[in-house]
Amino acid sequence: MLLGLYLSVKKVTASAPGKVTLFGEHAVVYGEPALVASIGRRVYVTVELRSDNNVRIVASDLQVPGVTVTFSGDELVVETDYGKALSAISYLKTAIEVVSKYLNMFRGVNIFVRSEMPVGAGLGTSAAVTVATVLAYSRVLGYELDRKEIARLSWEVEKTVQGLASPMDTSITTFGGVLKIKLLDGGNYEIKEILKSCDLPIVIGYVEREAKTKDLVLKVKNLRDRYPDIVENIMRTIGLIVIEAEKALIDNDLNLLGELMNINQGLLDSLGVCNKRLSDLIYAARAAGALGSKITGAGGGGCVIALAPGNQERVEVAMKLSGGLTLKTSLGGPGATVHGVESIPS
Repeated sequence: MLLGLYLSVKKVTASAPGKVTLFGEHAVVYGEPALVASIGRRVYVTVELRSDNNVRIVASDLQVPGVTVTFSGDELVVETDYGKALSAISYLKTAIEVVSKYLNMFRGVNIFVRSEMPVGAGLGTSAAVTVATVLAYSRVLGYELDRKEIARLSWEVEKTVQGLASPMDTSITTFGGVLKIKLLDGGNYEIKEILKSCDLPIVIGYVEREAKTKDLVLKVKNLRDRYPDIVENIMRTIGLIVIEAEKALIDNDLNLLGELMNINQGLLDSLGVCNKRLSDLIYAARAAGALGSKITGAGGGGCVIALAPGNQERVEVAMKLSGGLTLKTSLGGPGATVHGVESIPS
């Protein structure tokens, strides 16, 4: 649904938050529910109209060396050798293409990207880049999309880039807060707000990603193809954990929540998406007093979340001693936001 049409917009800055998956990663692709929360770290995208039909992308703060990309039509020229930055650029380019097709309109633009999160950490950076780009570019084209349309178009972008993707990341970065998400038959999905905000005492630990989300999703799919009954039962069990975790969140039952995190992690281990470096962080956090700890996101490196009431500093130190970096942030903040609109002088 289009909420409005504005013809005099020249430049728009929008942002979208990262996320942590509290419960349900991987299983959500197969129709099970997942719980996901936005975080206080964001990606900022500025889209500015050009006088030609080229699109120039400058991503100077993706926590890898900066890149500059220019493309026109089907031609993409990339001035970088850094794979992580290239991955982020593919989401930007596809977002421009998807929005242009949906609105039946294309304009040349400069796109400037600034990220407060590391790329490939499992914090939903690609979704945040996508959502902020969809929001800012559609506004520059003169349209104000509602949040459902932003989420749907952003999900289409992720599916195009990844091949197979759930709507979880793009939904939470669009809406913010804490959501339960479930994929329905026919490709639709159900979104339920669980909490408008969430103040869980969580520590996030990070190690460099060793595998791409796309490859990990495909790895689980291949495992399911070989052992359908076993893997489908694992997915259903993760779905049951999500239902119990929703109750624990609402009741603020941290002991139960931590126990469920540990069970969920065991099932993710069985799917083969956790590596030794992540396991070191997970068990170091528990030894330091965390009630529960698990990966968040696809796995293969990236982030671990640890529920640590009263022990956050000890858990943070333990993760650092185990080779991880730590990110301090809040949970359950606002979703996609427009920060500034510059109009064309009349």
